[in-house]
Amino acid sequence: MRVAEAVPEFADAFGFEEFNRMQREALPAILETDENVVASAPTASGKTALAELAICKTLRDGGTALFVAPMRALTNEKEAEWERFESLGYSVYVVTGERDLNPRRAERADILVMTPEKADSATRKHDSPRYQFITDVDCCVIDEVHLLDSDERGGVLEVTVSRLRRLCAPRVVALSATMPNIGDVAEWLDAPPESTFAFGDDYRPVDLHAGVKTYTHGDNSFADKYRRLYRALDTAEPHVREEGQALVFVSSRQDTVQAAKKTRDELAERDVPIGARGDYDFHTDAKELSNDTLRKSVLDGVAFHHAGLSKGDRDKVEQWFKEGKISILFSTSTLAWGVNLPARCVVIRDTKYHDPLDGETDISPLDVLQMLGRAGRPGYDDVGYGWVICDRSEADKYRRLLREGKEIESRLAADLDSHLNAEIAMGTIRDLDDVMSWLDTTFYAVRARSKPEEYGYENLRERVRDTLESLVDGGFVETGEDLRIEATTLGRLASKYYLRLDTARRFADLCERDRITTDAVLEAVAGAVEFRSVSARSNEADAVDSMLVGTDTDLEDGPRKVLAILRAAMTGSTPADLRSDAWVIRQNALRLLAALREFLDRFSGPDAANLAARVEARVEHGVSRDAVGLTAIDGIGSGRAGTLATGGLRSPADVLDAGTAELTRAGLTEGVAERVVESAESLPRIEIEWGAFPDSVATGENEMREVTIRNRGGGVRAGIRVTVNDVEMTTKTCYLSDETTIPVGVFGGTSDEMEFTVSVAFPELPLLPVRDSRSVVVE
Repeated sequence: MRVAEAVPEFADAFGFEEFNRMQREALPAILETDENVVASAPTASGKTALAELAICKTLRDGGTALFVAPMRALTNEKEAEWERFESLGYSVYVVTGERDLNPRRAERADILVMTPEKADSATRKHDSPRYQFITDVDCCVIDEVHLLDSDERGGVLEVTVSRLRRLCAPRVVALSATMPNIGDVAEWLDAPPESTFAFGDDYRPVDLHAGVKTYTHGDNSFADKYRRLYRALDTAEPHVREEGQALVFVSSRQDTVQAAKKTRDELAERDVPIGARGDYDFHTDAKELSNDTLRKSVLDGVAFHHAGLSKGDRDKVEQWFKEGKISILFSTSTLAWGVNLPARCVVIRDTKYHDPLDGETDISPLDVLQMLGRAGRPGYDDVGYGWVICDRSEADKYRRLLREGKEIESRLAADLDSHLNAEIAMGTIRDLDDVMSWLDTTFYAVRARSKPEEYGYENLRERVRDTLESLVDGGFVETGEDLRIEATTLGRLASKYYLRLDTARRFADLCERDRITTDAVLEAVAGAVEFRSVSARSNEADAVDSMLVGTDTDLEDGPRKVLAILRAAMTGSTPADLRSDAWVIRQNALRLLAALREFLDRFSGPDAANLAARVEARVEHGVSRDAVGLTAIDGIGSGRAGTLATGGLRSPADVLDAGTAELTRAGLTEGVAERVVESAESLPRIEIEWGAFPDSVATGENEMREVTIRNRGGGVRAGIRVTVNDVEMTTKTCYLSDETTIPVGVFGGTSDEMEFTVSVAFPELPLLPVRDSRSVVVE
């Protein structure tokens, strides 16, 4: 069947002219009905075209399509691929983070592209103007629906799809690699038998021969990597000698580079005839690569690929591999889920990887099958070869996986309390009947019916009731006399920031302290459940100790390491031994600090929230306490903040007083200086005017005065606090756009002198509080 016959108005949206056998069989259900569709098919059999057909039908019917991609890297890839739809007059919009979201573009888009996490966030906030677009989705295409079985992300995908179906009831088209229990997924999504397709291995364009190779595990993990590398090269070498290509998956970006370096030397010793050093044009093209190591490697027929490379370098590597110029390519798992880059031989060198948050972790069975599915080049090979290299003790586990496949399980139970709390916080669950109705919409309930003993189906409803009671006992949910269920402020904040509930409780406990310090803020975050599995390696101990000199903490092991990394981040100087995990830990800590800031704002007040805002900014930018206020100005990061602070400019007000001329003398270009001054003008500039405030007061007398707080800059939410001899008298929180007054009672107390202090703190900005004092003599 030709594309132009099936979808004539969208013929230019496809990169080929004819549908293959698998696509032809699924086409009528996708194009000619409105039923939900579930289709599983081997990797490289053309599932993407099914997604595109579903999108074409939605666009033809005047609707909006949502494509849920398993990884962020793939959302960007789809944006580039689907320029074909743009050329037909349809708009494609990739929904990224909160800060970068353009609600108008999202609302007008014909095709939305999101990860499960972004879709979860959007559906949670669907009633806000920024995210209302999510309720207009007419068709939701789930790419790689077997992600449901992911420990980390499966629960998110499950509740998001269930929630989306309750919000706007879109048509759902779910695609997957081969899965034995496709019937359960079809039952969950209400896909009838006539639109449920389980395409077997006979639909693979190239047969797959998959097996396990073992090695003997030693005491030294570094030496083990090389044992596995030599095993991988032994496996790949015969194919490479026959002008085939090998794709070798390793556990980290750094390992792709190190393995490529070692492989170049090893292949030269073995005299394996690969490389293109005599190809003048290729030699010239390779000079354009921005990565030095990659530039040297590709000429010897060896390359590496990971998400940290520039897009230009990644594109060139993919192109050259497709053209056969690269014989052995080392990659992280991104290639398994993303680019269609098949090879005659696929080797999984590493079955474990180091996760900064969870320590040593087994690669998921889904990833293993996804990687091996890349073996075999359609049109070039009759058979593809896939190998897993593992320790002898794990060989049977992987042989069983290759023989039987992997049923998709629900991972909802692991975080049932968090997901149930989120539904209650959104208002989609209002009573116990709603709880049970929600449960019935989940894949969890389907699997429990399918495997009643393993999932404890008989006790399922009781377990959900117990979870609900635990939310009430924990202060996340409250119940009324009419048995209605409602989220508390604590529950809503936990949902808003995707917090584990133990972490939310920990933050709430901090808010109850009389005095909150920088150390307390850092310790609350470092001790969060999200960091509980962080591993502390023995070679990191000295670096951790050096960062915590003089710090009194009860944290141990991984959380203690997290605390050290956060302290180092505040100074902008992370020890070399801690850098490998520092970026991931810091990014997660910034999310938790933002959450803690709002907790403190709600439960402790603006001063505590402002302290958390300054800690957050220092962790993000690595600046001193004196320079942190400068980071509130757009265009000023850590380097410029440090430079300006050294020159005596420590606040937006100082920057405005200095003007563009002074900033250019400090090293900023004129254009940057102008933008910095313009941004500083939008920030608050506070003056405290005491008016007719007395210098003295008689003992026992009491008189009221008014102090004016004037803002000559941009409007801001502010907390105003008046203390007398360090004892709080008056507080006021308001939006300060120009000026406000606050009454101050001047009284003659028992002290000889009364010190009145007015402070203005900014709960949402990292600006130092503005303070001023007056002394009143008691006569």
